[in-house]
Amino acid sequence: MKKYDVVIVGAGLSGIGAAYHIQDKCPNKTFTVLEARASMGGTWDLFKYPGIRSDSDMYTLGFSFNPWKAPKAIADGPSILAYIKETARKFGIDKKIQYQHKLVNADWSSEENVWNLHIEGNEQVEDSQIQCNFLFMCSGYYDYESGYTPSFPNSDTFKGSIIHPQKWDTSLDYTDKNVVIIGSGATAVTLVPEMSKKAHKVTMLQRSPTYILNLPREDKFANFFKKILPAKAAHHLARWKNILMSMFLYNLSRRRPDGMRNWLKKEAQKAIGERYNDADFDPKYNPWDQRLCLIPDNDLFDAIRAEKVDIVTDTIDQFTPEGIRLTSGKTLPADIIVTATGLKLKLFGGMQIFKDGQVIDLTKEHAYRGVMLSNIPNFAFAVGYTNASWTLKCDLNCHFVTRIINQIDEQGARACVPRFDPEIGSETLIDLSAGYVQRAKDILPKQGTKAPWKVHQNYIKDLRSLKYGTVKGEELEYK
Repeated sequence: MKKYDVVIVGAGLSGIGAAYHIQDKCPNKTFTVLEARASMGGTWDLFKYPGIRSDSDMYTLGFSFNPWKAPKAIADGPSILAYIKETARKFGIDKKIQYQHKLVNADWSSEENVWNLHIEGNEQVEDSQIQCNFLFMCSGYYDYESGYTPSFPNSDTFKGSIIHPQKWDTSLDYTDKNVVIIGSGATAVTLVPEMSKKAHKVTMLQRSPTYILNLPREDKFANFFKKILPAKAAHHLARWKNILMSMFLYNLSRRRPDGMRNWLKKEAQKAIGERYNDADFDPKYNPWDQRLCLIPDNDLFDAIRAEKVDIVTDTIDQFTPEGIRLTSGKTLPADIIVTATGLKLKLFGGMQIFKDGQVIDLTKEHAYRGVMLSNIPNFAFAVGYTNASWTLKCDLNCHFVTRIINQIDEQGARACVPRFDPEIGSETLIDLSAGYVQRAKDILPKQGTKAPWKVHQNYIKDLRSLKYGTVKGEELEYK
């Protein structure tokens, strides 16, 4: 049976980042990366829908240790995938990845202080067991098998094509077709302007509006400093500028929601002009109760202004052979319906976690600094921010994990396990009203009401806590 010091699960952005940090800061540790799919890249390899792009700037979504060099700060999916692969090759991480290795359960042995990992067999890989001392989950947080599609009345009567963005058919021809895209989130606002370039008409059908913020596709600040400074220095400056800007906008949204709401709506009205309809841009919730949607260079607003795109705020009565009938009585004609209705959260890729043969109920455990879980030894996970780029938090999580691993050695211990004090109150792990979060409440761990069990959505607080804070807190038991 193969045994490693560290096993990283997932070869997407967070998994490649974790591998770099392990080999950089724990050079004496053996490690491997298990990837369930046949290629690296995670989200950026899975999604193929038109216009797929980042909804965060690449100076914060990119790796801190490998500067983003392209001029576009809001990058398309193929460019991001190429960047991930280039990073893996550059640091030799590509040679550490084992593809088609789907981890289905992990069992911690208290007697041996090891994880016994069960890899599910398939046509390429035999069913197998491997062991490791430390397990680091970087498998994302949603179900790769399917997205979320609600039940639509009479959907089977529709004569055209119905497609979910997560299962996009790249051979689908939408040239000169009427396309209805159901949804108002990040995927929808990406698809709508892109598909409008070929389609006859694209209609974005939303049950409720989303706050939309325009950003320039290219970061002039970053591109200027790239010309006069070394790549790492320019990347570092751009990264911090964007971190501070996003924190400022988030905090302003929470403190002055009415002011932020009015500003976002005015910016949309200015960009769209006469075709602006306030009801389509006036959400019922405050900014950042759900994640803001970013659009580059006003692409969605320009498509609306050019009459290539309509936004309809209404609810669905039923599908018809020719399209969708709305509750208001209006019918939207469609040749193609895209259900951009969201993701399904799936914790740790659906893997089950055991301790000495007994399954662990993760909903009863608490997140320690948003990195480890109470009562589970030598176990960590990488999950990004909800109010900033994914990689920012994952990068800090990696710093903390390497410090924990090194501290285990320094203390002559074999394991580290966080212990939660039940006198501390409990809260929902993710404080967002978004549908995909609300649907997953019953499967998520909890967080505490105060540090270090409170999961911050604040990079500077996490920087102090995870990169520079103590790894000898009373909540951590080394044994």
